[in-house]
Order: sequence, then structure tokens, then C-alpha cells
Amino acid sequence: ILDPDAQTAAGFEAQRQGDLAARTAAFAGAQAEARTADSKHVEVVAHLATAAEAQVALQAGAEGVGLLRTEFIFQERTEPPGEEEQYAVYRQVAEAMAGRPVVIRTLDIGGDKLVAHLQILKEDNPQLGWRAVRFCLARPDIFKTQLRAMLRASVHGAIAIMFPMISGIEELRKVKAVVQEVMSELDAAAISYNKDIKIGSMIEVPSAVMLADLLAQETDFFSIGTNDLIQYLLAVDRVNEKIAHLYDPAHPAVIRMIHQTAQAARVRKIPCSICGEMAGDALYTELLLGLGITSLSMAAVAIPVIRAEISHINLEEARTLARKALKMRTDDEIRVLLAGRHHVRAD
Repeated sequence: ILDPDAQTAAGFEAQRQGDLAARTAAFAGAQAEARTADSKHVEVVAHLATAAEAQVALQAGAEGVGLLRTEFIFQERTEPPGEEEQYAVYRQVAEAMAGRPVVIRTLDIGGDKLVAHLQILKEDNPQLGWRAVRFCLARPDIFKTQLRAMLRASVHGAIAIMFPMISGIEELRKVKAVVQEVMSELDAAAISYNKDIKIGSMIEVPSAVMLADLLAQETDFFSIGTNDLIQYLLAVDRVNEKIAHLYDPAHPAVIRMIHQTAQAARVRKIPCSICGEMAGDALYTELLLGLGITSLSMAAVAIPVIRAEISHINLEEARTLARKALKMRTDDEIRVLLAGRHHVRAD
């Protein structure tokens, strides 16, 4: 709005002050456990890129780490980090979380994350290229070094390992086989690690959703990466300004895939989290819980607002909302439904 009149400016200033007051109140209650209006606990955890962010996440009310991005350790340098350097970072995060869960994602480079010293260079279609577990399986030297560091750090906290971009059973079995190989090497060297460490699969490729019932039988938990899942599902590059408007979390196909994944996890009695941007958007909180999501992972700054939103939600009402959304045919219908629910609670 160019040159707004005094009334318009005053209206936006009042909205800004209201938002600031709500955020301040949310931070004030950040250390209480996140619970719905009907007293059901919902795990709210944080994304971290560095160990230094752990304390910020805890202050915001994080109950743990839902996604520790490890690719940042590999970027802006001339050679890969060694085992000891990685071990120190993972241990530092685990100790900072003091027994709270810490989910560490294995190296997710490629796509839009280029690392020249690993020969991860520009590709014609990088999002469909040599990235994540595809790279790790092709470079077992780097992959095994990272897994050794993670496993060694697991004795210092509640660490779990999560694999990105899993597309099917064979791929999951291959990465789990590498984990077993590293465990055997640590056993032979009498090096301690948590032998019962949890192994999880990210669900961010449509094929993984279609096979979620099978993947759930061979993994300890799911984490739905909605950022990639949406762009692969809708064939939309979210950074392409010409089509970015088509990137829509409220698309009925997206809602159905989240539901299908969550239901597959429920049948096998394993946790199912969301770690994409949807998790940090209060507009979707009630719907996600109604669809069966058990944990929300987001940037620390979003945690107080989402925790406040959770406190207004009744789970049975959330399930009713989800059933309505699953019957809808357009993203506009779903968005109107969610906006109405969110607006009522905001008042």
C-alpha cells in the first residue's frame, strides 16, 4: 500500500501490536507441556542447523529436536568434516537437549544445496538428481563416517537417525544395511553406542506415500517432509516465481497423502511427524492433528505460536475437521474451511 492514509496505517499498527502481544504471551508459557484443550499431549520440536541454536529452541519451548540438518557442517569448506568434528557437533546437541529426543537427518545435499568439494555441482534437473540418500549410497566413505559419528554420539542423549528422500523398500533396506555394517565395525572396535537407536524414514517422495504401509513395517518412525513432497506431488518448483502460486499445502492431493501416511503409521503404531513448513503454520495445525500427525517440527521462532494454537484444539473436533477436508475437491474449499476455524480461535 503506497502512501496509506492515517486510518489504514493505524489499522496495521493495531494489528502489529496485537501480533506482538500474542507472541509475547505465547513465549511466556513456552515451558509448559503442549496440550490440546482436551488435555492431549502434542509433541512440538525444533529444526536446528547448528548446535548453537539448541538453547534458543529450548527457550522457545521445544521438547526436543525433530530435525537436525547436517548438511550445513559440510558447506562453505574445502573438504568434508571428519568423524571427530561431526561427533562433537552431534554430542553437543544431544547434551544440550538433556535427554529430550534429537532426530539427526543424514546428509541431504544436492538439489538446491550445492557442495563443490563433494562434486555436488549444478545439474539440469537438480531436484530429481544426485541428492540425499542417492549421494550417500554412492559415497559410502562419507556416509559411513557420518553414521559412525552419529552412533558414537548416541550414548550422550536420545538420538535417532533419519534418512531423507527414501523412495521405496529397497532403498530403505540399503541404508539400514550400511547402519548395520557401521555398528559391526564399532562392536569390533569395542566402541560404545546405543544398540537400540531408532531409525526413521522421511516421507517426501510420492512413491514413499504409496508404499507407506510397507515402509512402516521396516522403520521406527515417519517424518513427512512437506516442502519436497508438495513440489514433487504437484510438479511445482517452489522457487520458480512463474508457478510458485501453484505450490499449495491446501491442495486436496497433499491432504490425502498426509492422511494416508499418518494412517499407515497408526496401523503399525509408530510416530508420524511433520517437518515441513506446514508444521509451523498455525492455519494447518488443527487439520494436521486431525489427520493423525503426532509431532510437529518447525523453526524455533514458530514454536510459541503453534503451542498456543494447540491449546485451543479439541482432538475429536480436529478429526471431524479432517474428515470434512478429505471430502473436499479444491484447495479453495479447504482453505476457506481452515481459515474459518483458525479465525474463530484467534478471536
